Amino acid sequence: MAFESKIKSEEVDELCDAILTLKDREDCYRFFTDICTINEIRAISQRLQVAKLLSEKKTYSEIEEITKASTATISRINKCLVYGADGYRLVLDRLAEEGK
Repeated sequence: MAFESKIKSEEVDELCDAILTLKDREDCYRFFTDICTINEIRAISQRLQVAKLLSEKKTYSEIEEITKASTATISRINKCLVYGADGYRLVLDRLAEEGK
């Protein structure tokens, strides 16, 4: 069964295709530096760290202290982990397989 995203559009398909062309970390840095603001990149990376810490069963207080994320952000990410599209889980599992 294919995943049907609420954000699906031709433009988002093209963005996904563009991201899939990136070959290494340097490519990612170059692309995301151009396409996102520094604050957007930091917010996205913070969300991934929060998801990782939630999956490690850290408490909200611990996560807030480590990442400086608000409890509202932590709660939103926790909802994604529990009720979302499994995007965080997919990436976290693959990173764990690679030992990262």
